[in-house]
Amino acid sequence: MQVQEIKDYCMSKLGAYEECPFGDVPICYKLNGKIFAQLYPYEYDYKITLKCTEDAGQFYRMAYPEKVVRGYHCPPVQQPYWNTVFLNDFPDEELLNMIDLAYDTVFSKFSKKEQKRMLEEL
Repeated sequence: MQVQEIKDYCMSKLGAYEECPFGDVPICYKLNGKIFAQLYPYEYDYKITLKCTEDAGQFYRMAYPEKVVRGYHCPPVQQPYWNTVFLNDFPDEELLNMIDLAYDTVFSKFSKKEQKRMLEEL
């Protein structure tokens, strides 16, 4: 999947926006101030780090051991909740599923009241 396709897909999520709070990279995709995806778009370091549940994170690391690892940049206590995906030759449909999961994981952490407010505003 090409960089622009990934960017467009992340931005297609309801209420998602793009920021670069750490410099040029990573390009962060956020929902209501919370990061759900961090894209590293350079050919020599083409990867994305995605929010996940602990179970889903472990599943993807087992299903794609050469392509999916614990969030490489996270402190050990947060690593089970982030996966870094090396994007060269990674299945497009699976990546889209993982982005959906990342977004849904972040959205689900907001209170029901906050979720309702966000949906009404968007």
